[in-house]
Amino acid sequence: MNLNPLHAAHALANIQAALGRTMAALLGLALASLAGCGDMASLPVSAGTGPQPTLPAPRQSLIPTVNIAPAKGWAEGATPQAAPGTRVAAFARELDHPRWLYVLPNGDVLVAESNTPPKPQDAAGLKGWAMGLVMKWAGAGVPSANRITLLRDTDGDGVADLRSVLLKDLNSPFGMALVGNRLFVANSDAVLRFPYASGDTRITAPGVKVLDLPAGPINHHWTKNLLASVDGSQLFVTVGSNSNVAERGMAVEAGRAAIWQVDIKTGTHQIFASGLRNPVGLAWEPHTGALWTVVNERDELGSDLVPDYLTSVREGAFYGWPYSYYGQHLDARVKPQQPALVATAIAPDYALGPHTASLGLATSLGNSLPPTFATGMFIGQHGSWNRRPHSGYKVIFVPFVGGKPVGAPIDVLTGFLSEQGTANGRPVGVALDKQGALLVADDVGNVVWRVSAK
Repeated sequence: MNLNPLHAAHALANIQAALGRTMAALLGLALASLAGCGDMASLPVSAGTGPQPTLPAPRQSLIPTVNIAPAKGWAEGATPQAAPGTRVAAFARELDHPRWLYVLPNGDVLVAESNTPPKPQDAAGLKGWAMGLVMKWAGAGVPSANRITLLRDTDGDGVADLRSVLLKDLNSPFGMALVGNRLFVANSDAVLRFPYASGDTRITAPGVKVLDLPAGPINHHWTKNLLASVDGSQLFVTVGSNSNVAERGMAVEAGRAAIWQVDIKTGTHQIFASGLRNPVGLAWEPHTGALWTVVNERDELGSDLVPDYLTSVREGAFYGWPYSYYGQHLDARVKPQQPALVATAIAPDYALGPHTASLGLATSLGNSLPPTFATGMFIGQHGSWNRRPHSGYKVIFVPFVGGKPVGAPIDVLTGFLSEQGTANGRPVGVALDKQGALLVADDVGNVVWRVSAK
């Protein structure tokens, strides 16, 4: 039989697409069945939360616990549930995977609409392919919009009524920081600098590269966040690890699992702190002036391990990854060990529960919410995949006294997880707007929520 080459190509493409759909469906069924298998938590999330968390013995299994909350989105008219004395409303809807927020001095709100960059080697092998489909199921499989959108509330009613693309054609942007008339943006592979004047709604000037950041064909933890020093001379940049627990070897971890300190004038950098598996949110504690971060810890040690955490960051300190967790608790999976280094590992200040995926961080300074939230930190918890039952999927507040976290966290925004185990939304970045209300980026609901006092 003679077959036209064009027809043959189309037929082959259709066959490949059908096979792909079949494999994806089979994997979806497998993941659904896996959700009923594997390790079940024996402790509540609260046991792994606070200054002195319970750390049970590690539990490994041949098949890791996979408990995905499939992305569903919000029903018409539905919202999260706000804490007593507060209310929540949409500040902006119909965004494209909004991940991170930054509030400019004039009150304009910047939103990084961003998702995973191409990283072909991270999806290599059966496990990588499966995890790619897992992320799609969880709502992280859409292409990256690669832009920063400006939102403006011109009439002060708590709803953005002006929207403009401030920057486009970026490379999975995340962190943002304004220093004087320069706007710094952390792409997944570099920090760029753009000119900015108050009131600008669009920047057309090309970005100037300040420095390269670890990226490449794996780029496992791709989100890079920024925070400027108070005097504007330095940038602090988060760089997550290239693996769960160095299973790819330490050569690909060069410069990673760390917070960098960058001189803005020269672009030179040094490692400010290391051993932080995936630090994301950064904030200055206003009473002590200390740098704080939230860190996503390792997976596949059971539903009760390891707690993500909130910690002050000491210059030159080592926090354990990959050799140990929560100070000097050894991770036997890592070979060879480094006992001399582990002996220096610092335990974090405050545990945030196992597998909560705590990402967003904002100091409460200047907020206009009820007095309960006067002093402390707001934290956006994106939600678990490696725990049964689920953890995270909410925004919490950790009270501080004397510059340190104390007591139990307080729920600020809940209801992101439905009773059926699907995700209505997933909170990521948090920030205070100029009126002192709390803004929350929801990358599954494609909404920026605004929590204000009643």
